[in-house]
Amino acid sequence: MAATNFRDIDDLPKIPANYTALTPLWFLDRAAAVHPTRKSLIHGSREYTWRQTYERCRRLASALADRSIGPGSTVAIIAPNTPAMYEAHFGVPMCGAVLNAVNIRLNAPTIAFLLGHSQSAVIMVDQEFFPLAEESLRLMEEKAGSSFKRPLLIVISDHTCPPESLHRALSKGVIEYEDFLGTGDPNYQWETPADEWQSIALGYTSGTTASPKGVVLHHRGAYLMALSNPLIWGMQEGSVYLWTLPMFHCNGWCFTWATAALSGTNICLRQVTAKEVYSSIAKYNVTHFCAAPVVLNTIVNAPQEDTILPLPHTVHVMTAGAAPPPSVLYSMNQKGFRVTHTYGLSETYGPSTVCAWKPEWDSLPPETQAKLNARQGVRYIGMEELDVIDTLTGKPVPADGKTAGEIVFRGNMVMKGYLKNPEANKETFAGGWFHSGDIAVKHPDNYIEIKDRSKDIIISGGENISSVEVENVVYHHPAVLEASVVARPDERWQESPCAFVTLKSGYEKHDQGKLAQDIMKFCREKLPSYWVPKSVVFGPLPKTATGKIQKHVLRTKAKEMGPVPRSRL
Repeated sequence: MAATNFRDIDDLPKIPANYTALTPLWFLDRAAAVHPTRKSLIHGSREYTWRQTYERCRRLASALADRSIGPGSTVAIIAPNTPAMYEAHFGVPMCGAVLNAVNIRLNAPTIAFLLGHSQSAVIMVDQEFFPLAEESLRLMEEKAGSSFKRPLLIVISDHTCPPESLHRALSKGVIEYEDFLGTGDPNYQWETPADEWQSIALGYTSGTTASPKGVVLHHRGAYLMALSNPLIWGMQEGSVYLWTLPMFHCNGWCFTWATAALSGTNICLRQVTAKEVYSSIAKYNVTHFCAAPVVLNTIVNAPQEDTILPLPHTVHVMTAGAAPPPSVLYSMNQKGFRVTHTYGLSETYGPSTVCAWKPEWDSLPPETQAKLNARQGVRYIGMEELDVIDTLTGKPVPADGKTAGEIVFRGNMVMKGYLKNPEANKETFAGGWFHSGDIAVKHPDNYIEIKDRSKDIIISGGENISSVEVENVVYHHPAVLEASVVARPDERWQESPCAFVTLKSGYEKHDQGKLAQDIMKFCREKLPSYWVPKSVVFGPLPKTATGKIQKHVLRTKAKEMGPVPRSRL
């Protein structure tokens, strides 16, 4: 409704006593005040309380501020799920800067691009990934030449890692994270952002166009998501949360801030295995964890010696990143896990729909329950509007479970936009909606269900892979005339890239097995490892009368080939 003639019942103003910008940073302040001695973080033999975590985050903010890092600055962190990664989610925005949590699975050229694009003034890097950061900086300097301004580099030591990589970093004069914190003030007086629209985090998409897009998130959206998550999931104060989901994925779906809101305990896992998940549940009384369906598949198929069953208590699991197969949901339920299925994007702060469980489903057969729970569901509490619209007319599709359209969102949990990318923003916000690019149907009960993905995105282990970018690399192989990459089922990763290739004249008689391996090796040198095709099929590509490759035909062929088998090594 138009508000041009709006008149309220009063003329009472906003004042400091009754209005402040929403920010999740206050959750940490409260946790330290209410539960100062409760365990906040456990990582191997290292443990912190909420009072200590608050002090460490304030030290980080202070140390950054002392080096002129504040509003307008970006701080990147390249690290797995460790205390430093968690602390960065508070310490960086406490000094007014924006956090850029980098995917550790990316290669050096990609990281170099996003560090440059974000103009990161500081790079905090885990000791294991210090060589990766070094190579990224070398590439940046090579491109920029004399105009290159080297960011402040901080190496994060981890007692669970071999010391060699740390010694290498320190030998080059790089400051160590704990030493850096030591220069900060544990009583640093951080300030609430002047405007809740102020940016809190920057995350990059997997590059579904020529380059990854920088998703800018604000304090208001992070605050609302951090409260929506526990409400949706029924999390209680003091919940014990296991970090199986990478914190660099949409800021851990905002659970980095949500666990502070609940004064819960974070259990950090540097590497995720089924054995570690089961042992952590038994050792720490874990109540909740998030994971992509590929991780759930690993858990349900773990060898008996790696499990601790029956579970000592019900464990709640949130899954997203790809549609979980009903068979996996069924198996998880049989083992004592209660799975909540959600769906969302980097652009919506992570999960923004949930397959909300209905009591009337309790009496249905388990297989039917799993099928219902495999749908993407309804909008989150903090998401104002969700719909499925006709891509041509822009009007909502009927709730018949058959008519397909595009999933669109509108509300406070939608990103500010893509950094320095007005054309992409114009397209993605067309018609006053955020366009997800995902194709779905709406059922009579208004639960949505994804049926396809636009732009042929491949989801491997919960991470997006652009088929176009993989094709671009395959095309550069000297033997390749034409290439098309689609998703093939994968026993371990749910999906993996499959390259269909037409060879150039003169290569047809080569050993195709060796040629396939050579193409994979070629891609491995230029792409993140999980982007590399795990299978290569040779032959002519099916095309339309206008010469367009028929990807739907190739997807069918890839599916008929069966799943890529799990490595027996």
